[in-house]
Amino acid sequence: MEKSALEKEFDFFLEHQAELVKEYNGKYIVIKDQKILGAYDDQLEAVEETLKVHALGTFIVQLCTPGSEAYSLTFYTGRVVFA
Repeated sequence: MEKSALEKEFDFFLEHQAELVKEYNGKYIVIKDQKILGAYDDQLEAVEETLKVHALGTFIVQLCTPGSEAYSLTFYTGRVVFA
């Protein structure tokens, strides 16, 4: 099955995470067409500024930090953990 455009953007982040962290550590980066459109201190600002030029659903906003913590979520419910 072919990956969606947004999955490709996330793959770009994963493939370049180490070098992106060197430049944008702690920032929310906007990725479209496997390019960095901007870096922001706040996630909402990143979305609002990008929406001035690009349609929703055509880019991703990713917290740029080392490791998997920036893109991993853990859910706890009763005795079961989903990660």
